[in-house]
Parts: sequence; structure tokens; C-alpha cells
Amino acid sequence: MRDPAVAIALHDVSPATWRECAVLLRMLDEIGATPLSLLVVPDYHFEAPVFADRAFCRTMDGLLARGDELVLHGMHHIDTEPPPRTLRGYVERRLLTRAEGEFAALPLEAAEARIAAGIELFRTLDWPLYGFVPPAWLASEASRRALARCGHSFSYMTVRRGIHRLPDWRFERTANLCYSPDGVLRRAYSRLAIADELRRARRTSLLRISLHPQDAREPVVLAHWRRLIADAIATRRAVTKHAWVESLRQPLEAPRQPQRGEGRERASAADAEPVRAVS
Repeated sequence: MRDPAVAIALHDVSPATWRECAVLLRMLDEIGATPLSLLVVPDYHFEAPVFADRAFCRTMDGLLARGDELVLHGMHHIDTEPPPRTLRGYVERRLLTRAEGEFAALPLEAAEARIAAGIELFRTLDWPLYGFVPPAWLASEASRRALARCGHSFSYMTVRRGIHRLPDWRFERTANLCYSPDGVLRRAYSRLAIADELRRARRTSLLRISLHPQDAREPVVLAHWRRLIADAIATRRAVTKHAWVESLRQPLEAPRQPQRGEGRERASAADAEPVRAVS
């Protein structure tokens, strides 16, 4: 197995979720957990366009400057397609994800349009773009085809169980820790699932830690994450997902991190400029 690594990803980063994201980033800063992969939603639930919030954009600029990675995380992070007709579809798109799997059932043209809009946002804001993560880690076959023919050189797409290296779609299995924090039963199940993933991680090069804004609402979840992440960074090398993928392509060379605004002072995420919450 390669040198063990850990990639910490903060999902659903948006002006609408920033208050909770800032709590998680402060916790990560306090335990020295960097660099990070931040999954940005260009227009969360159709009501929080990133481009319209200059304070949020400046905060993202600062995180890029300190070595974090920004990742395209869908476009709206909500499933607007007709209801699923199969039991599996209902479980995936409604029960487990609560209708957040935006790309789970998108047809080709809609998927192409949303991916193109996300790429254009990153290009306009001069944000390096290497990765795509479909909301809820769900992507229809049409969505995958849209990503393959979008014209942008993505280096990876992440799903629940691993990472697809692009453009050849070579699959790398990873361990992945995540929480469902709403309710006592969901939290108890999450702890069992995390324990099982940690056992798998002993045989896996990359451990992914997937944080979500709602994790910040529950002090017991936040405290558990603090312990888990502190243990992970004590035994594994912290990387962005892009850096890890690049290390597989070029094992004898140092992985290339996103570079922007070189020479700026590295800013602390906890000290990032506050952004108003969008209701």
C-alpha cells in the first residue's frame, strides 16, 4: 500500500451554508488539519448564487492562497427531476439523500448545461478547477457522459466508495467517513458505519473524511469529528484530493497543488472574512 493519506473534504460550501461551514473550518484549524478540499455549490437550492456574494468569493480566494482546493459540487444541490419509480431509486434519491442528489437522474443536455455553468463560474473567478463531486455522490450515466465531453480537463470525480481518475475513469477505492447527524438513531448508525470504514481504512491508501454543514449543529458530532480527524492526521499525510490523484499519476514527483496568488500570506480559515447567511 502507498503511504497512507487522508483527504478532508467540506461539502456544500455556499453563502447559504457559510455560518456552519465556518464552525467546521475553525475546528479544523484548531487541530491543524490542512490542506482541505472545499466543495463549492455555485447556486445552492437556486437561492444563493456564489458570484453575487463578493465577500464569499474573497473568502474562497484566501483559502486557495493558503493551499486549499476548491471543487465543483454540482450546480444547485437539489434533485429537480421526476420522482423515482423504483425502490432503489427512492432509497437513493429520497430516503438517504433527501432529494439532494442533483445529478442522480439528470438527462444529458441538462447535465451538460449545469456542468458548463459551473466551469464558467470557476473560470470567471480565476479558481483552479480539478475535481467534480456530484451532490450526494450520485451521477446518472448521462451525467457521466456530460462530464466526459464537457471540454474541461477534470482530473477526478468522487463517488461514495472511491475516486474515478479522469479522463480514463480508472476507479480507486477509498475509505470514506461521513455522518448523518439528524436524530439519535441516525447518529448511532453513523458511528457504526464510521467504525466499519475505519477497519477498511487499514487496507486503503486514502481515507476520506466528508464533513457537511449540518455536522456543526450537533456538539456531540462536532466533538466526535475532532477526535477522529486528530487521530487521522497523526497517522496519515493530509492531502487535497487533487494532490492525491496527481501523486498516482506521477509517483516520483511532488504532487502539484492548486496555485493562485502566490506570495500572499497564508490565511487561517477561522479568521476568514465572515459572509452573510442566505436564508
